[in-house]
Amino acid sequence: MMVFILVMSLHGLQSMITELLPEFSVGGLGVSIGPFWFVAMSVVLLFRSFWACLAIPVGGIVFGEILIGDFSALGAVEGLLVITASWFFAMSLITDPTDPKQIAGVGLLAKAMEETAAWFIDVGKFYIGVEELEAISWLPATVWATEGVGALIQIVVAGIVFGAIPTLFLYPRLRGKIEPLLGMRSVEGRDGSTVTSSSLKRLVAWVAILPLAFGAEALSETSGGIITFTPEFVETYGQTFLFVPIVVAAVIAFGLVAYRQRKVEGTGA
Repeated sequence: MMVFILVMSLHGLQSMITELLPEFSVGGLGVSIGPFWFVAMSVVLLFRSFWACLAIPVGGIVFGEILIGDFSALGAVEGLLVITASWFFAMSLITDPTDPKQIAGVGLLAKAMEETAAWFIDVGKFYIGVEELEAISWLPATVWATEGVGALIQIVVAGIVFGAIPTLFLYPRLRGKIEPLLGMRSVEGRDGSTVTSSSLKRLVAWVAILPLAFGAEALSETSGGIITFTPEFVETYGQTFLFVPIVVAAVIAFGLVAYRQRKVEGTGA
């Protein structure tokens, strides 16, 4: 639970900070800088648990949707399923948690899997007519290239530039320092092949989840979110309202670390 709360709040914090940064255009495609994926890559892969993976999308939902007043239950399902499954599979490939290159590579793979899944889902919505995407009217197949280029740019920008590269420097500085604050030991490596039977099962689960994520996303476009919370605080109060989830996430994250550190020191653990 401590790991879940820490990852959720840290991911929510950096996600909202990047919301304050402007988008830029590459070849006419809008590209957002964030989230700063090196935070998730570095912290989640320190603990390598299912709950750490689940905390990534939950952090985005709580701090990036609910607290800013723009939440749709069905709309949140895609990220909840795809992001969790992508990270859960990727982390199963780690054999040496002391190797920053392996950690960065696994983090990049998780981001690439997420963007690839989103690419298929977005194109699928175009073909069933629930969303209009950029495509040449007489050649609908161009939507594959348009959306694919967007996914590739996000992999490069978020997965490499603001993901794998900073992780190479941040991860080794966090390993062995964050875990004791939560009263935990660093995860050890393992012998054997990178791909195991457990990894294959997780990959099969990732593939099986895609239709579920697509169905939920398509329903959210046609029937609404079923459960919605849309007071739209940012539209009402302006961009400065983004500091509310930023402050809340920061208080939770750093308050949790301080609390656990005092408790661990008090018990002599």
